[in-house]
Amino acid sequence: MKAFVYERYGSPGVLEVREVDRPPVSDRDVLIRVRASCVNAADWHFLTGTPRVLRLVAGLAKPKRRILGFDVAGTVEAVGGTVTRYQTGDEVFATTDDMGGFAEYMCVSEDLTVTKPANLTHEDAAAVPVAALTALQGLRDQGKIQAGQKVLINGASGGVGTFAVQIAKSFGAEVTGVCSTSNLDTARSIGADHVMDYTKEDFVSIGERYDLILDIVGNRPLADFRRMLTQYGIYVAAAGGPIRMLWIGMTGGRRMVSWVSRPNQQDLVFLRKLLEAGEVKPVIDRRYPFYEVPDALRYIGEGHARGKVVITM
Repeated sequence: MKAFVYERYGSPGVLEVREVDRPPVSDRDVLIRVRASCVNAADWHFLTGTPRVLRLVAGLAKPKRRILGFDVAGTVEAVGGTVTRYQTGDEVFATTDDMGGFAEYMCVSEDLTVTKPANLTHEDAAAVPVAALTALQGLRDQGKIQAGQKVLINGASGGVGTFAVQIAKSFGAEVTGVCSTSNLDTARSIGADHVMDYTKEDFVSIGERYDLILDIVGNRPLADFRRMLTQYGIYVAAAGGPIRMLWIGMTGGRRMVSWVSRPNQQDLVFLRKLLEAGEVKPVIDRRYPFYEVPDALRYIGEGHARGKVVITM
């Protein structure tokens, strides 16, 4: 099969298309013929090996895994001996910590694979897992979101943010989205009740208080966000770098938390129900053909994507 492979950390220029063996299928695995994959910020970090502390996991001198790509959608090509949920030809979407999505085939545990909603294209479905899981787990599990709460999404027009706005609305929250001028219409179109342009107004100094703040940017001092919380409000950090995230974990207590999302089938099924009901719709900024994966990564590396960036096969 064809795959984008990298042997050393660096810019997208280190990626090369090569012919490699299909991944082996163990008893609980599903081999997916990839129809679409998605580029996440995590792919950029694993490609560049930054921040350098990431290399403790990814490989000190060179990458342990040679093929990037966490999220895919496609058709089942083969299943392991104990797999009962899927059969050849099923349309699915999936995610994995082992990566491998920038290839013609990807092998995923059946526990991280779910049936693709009929109302979504493969490109839409591939855009969902990492970003939507981050939004869901941040709002529901860490932020304890409740109907009627006032919720602020800092970074409302990005990959995670566009899902966060819609998921918060599905829980019955009043949502304020913070983004740049060019992205205000995007935030409104997905249901934000209020929008603030951080290039023109200081959302911290306005004086509003929020029951829940989901921060996907990490661009303001923690003291600023603390002042914006109601008496029992919770600040949830999904970005900001390892030092900031560690500091929040050590000093934030119950009202300021940081976390990294964990893929699981139960939450993917929960998201599928929202997608099938039309309560959540992926926002796709750009589509790149497979051979332009390096260009897609360059775009993600610039940090200005509006919604998700997908790769079509």
